[in-house]
Amino acid sequence: MARQGYSDGRLAIIAGRGLLPLHLARAARAEGEDPFIVALKDEVDHRFDDFESISVGVGNLAAIEKSFRDLKIGRVVMSGGVARRPEWRDIRPTFKTILKMPSVVRTLMSHGDDTVLQMVIKLIEAMGCTVIGAHEIAPALLARLGPLGQVSPTGDDLRDIEKGTEAALALGQLDIGQGAVSVGGRVVAMEGVEGTDAMLQRVAELRQSGRISARRRGVLVKLCKPQQDMRADLPTIGPSTVESAVKAGLAGIAVEAGRALVLEEQAMIAAADAAGIFVCGIEPSLDHGGLQ
Repeated sequence: MARQGYSDGRLAIIAGRGLLPLHLARAARAEGEDPFIVALKDEVDHRFDDFESISVGVGNLAAIEKSFRDLKIGRVVMSGGVARRPEWRDIRPTFKTILKMPSVVRTLMSHGDDTVLQMVIKLIEAMGCTVIGAHEIAPALLARLGPLGQVSPTGDDLRDIEKGTEAALALGQLDIGQGAVSVGGRVVAMEGVEGTDAMLQRVAELRQSGRISARRRGVLVKLCKPQQDMRADLPTIGPSTVESAVKAGLAGIAVEAGRALVLEEQAMIAAADAAGIFVCGIEPSLDHGGLQ
């Protein structure tokens, strides 16, 4: 007899690196949920002692499906970063995914993150679950429009935001990354697989070497990819982003309002205000690559 889906059943949170999975687990519990945590081995970097959980390899689909079936999981949220894609030999398929293995391996080896995430969503849905977005569990984490702290962008900063927006949208269209840094109206860095903090470290090194003018500060822009599925991998900033931006000598950070997540907002704003940099939510224009 075919298994029925549990689309209104228990919530599972697939947890990778970073604080987002823990924030989601706490937000879900505050709303009366009893979230089950799927902690990805060698990726997750926080403990979930207060929650029922399982630790599995990122490619162990069989163990994940068994847990979902036993616990009547109906909704699944994917959260946190994954630094390493599984090798084909790491994948432990379910009966339903064995026939899909050739396409799964090809996708892992030769496609961008957005395509891989779409594949993962389809595999989870094949288990009878509904994949939902982090913002559906914790809508308060979504960035608001306008300055979040006491500092606002200047005219020069707005020009950098516009140039950074153009670059971030172009980068996202290629399914490469979500962020770009513009200094003095010139794009000096674009995010790749290394992530935002590593990109900002690169900017700091370029500034220290004199490749970027010390007189011009610049802006980090983080946006959803034009083809972004809101159920996975939304742009995320927090206190560590502010710390990295300060080390890079930037004037501020701009993120997409309503489509980016802000973690530990009060601590982040306090750090930004203390450093004299702005954090603001923007609405990018897909037609002009600028701001509405």
